[in-house]
Amino acid sequence: MISPHSARKATRVQEAPPPPSGPPAWDGPPPPEYPPVQRTTMEWMRALPGKVSIRWRLTLTYGALVFVASAVLLFSVYSIVAQAIDRNWPALSWWNARDELIWRQSRQDAVAAAQDALLRSSVMALVGVGILSLIIGYFVADRALRPVARMTATARRLSESTLAHQRIALEGPNDELKELADTFDAMLARLNVAFDTQRRFVANASHELRTPLTINRTVLEIALSDPEASEDLKALGRTLLEVNARNEKLIEGLLLLARSERELAVRKPLDVRDVAQTAVEQLAPFAEEHGVTVSTELVSAPTVGDPVLLERCVSNLVENAVKYNIPQNGKVWVRAGMVDDAVVVQVANTGQHVPAYEVNSLFEPFRRLHADRVDSGKGAGLGLSIVRAVVQAHGGNVAAVPRDGGGLVVTIRLPKG
Repeated sequence: MISPHSARKATRVQEAPPPPSGPPAWDGPPPPEYPPVQRTTMEWMRALPGKVSIRWRLTLTYGALVFVASAVLLFSVYSIVAQAIDRNWPALSWWNARDELIWRQSRQDAVAAAQDALLRSSVMALVGVGILSLIIGYFVADRALRPVARMTATARRLSESTLAHQRIALEGPNDELKELADTFDAMLARLNVAFDTQRRFVANASHELRTPLTINRTVLEIALSDPEASEDLKALGRTLLEVNARNEKLIEGLLLLARSERELAVRKPLDVRDVAQTAVEQLAPFAEEHGVTVSTELVSAPTVGDPVLLERCVSNLVENAVKYNIPQNGKVWVRAGMVDDAVVVQVANTGQHVPAYEVNSLFEPFRRLHADRVDSGKGAGLGLSIVRAVVQAHGGNVAAVPRDGGGLVVTIRLPKG
């Protein structure tokens, strides 16, 4: 959708490819297929710890330690019983060879019977202790990880608007977990100060930067309206007005980008179909001026968000699609609707071929295709950056893929309202 200076000089395509069809390709083309990697048993066992949660690792560790300790205790008791029976077996005051053989056999049978009975009962007890140790280990791990779960829940609830009062405030002994929680709270305090500073900077910059440009524009317009002004002076004034307008647009884009990257201050129920329709209608004269035909396919898609920001987001996509198109008979397709239980808006256009490896860089501020700045008079290079910031602020995602035959297909996906 964004094209370098050479886009207007490109050779006209004799027959433009058809518009995108089917579900919007919001996540881009499928990844390349690779044959499955065959792992050996040892490699599978080495990779197993990385797939087990810390809760179950602690539980298994606790259970294994208790089981090993119980097994050592069983082996010790097993040996002690044999020695105790052997030492305390009654001795004969007199015996012959036959009586001594019977005496020894009886002692061995008693030791074996005692050890067998002990082994059978101990094995059952060991199984019970192992199961009980796993249950107790799970609850011990759960209690030990409870402060970590609390920190995780607090981090999930955090937003720019809650940083001022949301803290973990973990109570308890000064151990490692409390130190971690206190460090996290201190980081939240610093982030809150940083966000407050950013808000004040954006507010001050909005006033301090716009006012001089407005004054400059007024002075130039008054000078141009003077009938006694020479043609050279009027030509210079018109040039300065164009430069002033470009600076105003750049500052407006930067301020909008800063606003879009913050937490949403307005959340209203809206229909993306109406937002897209408004954006297309506002840019209809612009598209007609550039000789671009805009086709729409809009279906109701309710969501919740900031209507102004979403309208600006769609307007940026449509404006870029019109601005960076082929010189003659350009086409733009705008679609909106529900796909896979999500709100999807897709804008595609004809234009110069865009390499796939260049697409992701177009969403960076001031980035253009092939890093070209000769044709930067078309815009400030903030259009797609603002689109990405607005979409992410609404909890969605945006992706772009090259269109067959030239141009881009940009798709945004928003949560269902």
